[in-house]
Amino acid sequence: MNAIASYQYETLQVSITSNILTVTINRPHKKNAMSFKVINELIAVASRIRKDKTIRAVILNGAEETFCAGIDLSDLNHPKNRAYAFWELIKPSQSAFQRVCLVWRDLPVPVIAVLEGYCIGAGLQLALACDVRISHPDCQLSIMEAKWGLVPDMGLTQSAFGVVREDILKELAMSARVIDANEGKALGLISHCSETPLEKALELAAEFAERSPDAVLASKRVINAMFEQPATTLYKEKVWQLKMMIGRNRKLALRKAKQASTAFGKRQFR
Repeated sequence: MNAIASYQYETLQVSITSNILTVTINRPHKKNAMSFKVINELIAVASRIRKDKTIRAVILNGAEETFCAGIDLSDLNHPKNRAYAFWELIKPSQSAFQRVCLVWRDLPVPVIAVLEGYCIGAGLQLALACDVRISHPDCQLSIMEAKWGLVPDMGLTQSAFGVVREDILKELAMSARVIDANEGKALGLISHCSETPLEKALELAAEFAERSPDAVLASKRVINAMFEQPATTLYKEKVWQLKMMIGRNRKLALRKAKQASTAFGKRQFR
């Protein structure tokens, strides 16, 4: 059996068929929300995939017909994780929140995201870092961070560049509006809509596997190079997230999510 697939994960299911590896986020009781354990295990499995030259394509999905409903806020806000999260935002290199998404963009094989149910916040940033996104038409999509008084800080400046128009991306990030996959496809977030997205992903992965693995790698690297952004953009994500977390309006955003009549204070930053 493939070593990656045989490894014991707490929050992931990993399987391989015909050199196509499927990685499934397996927290259905939380709608596959991204906990710190999920983040660490996704980074770890991606690192193992990078070293395995037999793998020809990767499919990334979520258990029980839900991709990922965002960051697990109960995990993020737990006192034992606050210091870790703060360190990830202040350290000079990529944060774990950025790396868990961008690591898939950097893998030497094509990565196909299969989207069903919810693909929200961290889930959508993860999907955007994949090479292709195949979604069920009913899947709900949102860059939802603004609803919680936060800013997208998981590599969106890298992964969405060249995928979504600037004005569309601003509108979605500023409004935190939820859209379905058909609208997402029209806006450029989604590559394909299908009633059977996993089957479509397997067909596409098999098509990739029929080509030279070096040609597939070269195509990914060359096209990614067309849309490379400087590392300073990732740094700005972290700086602005820190500002949001310590800002006055962050607490009001959390209150407004429960009580719509809550009013925000004046803009604090410029």
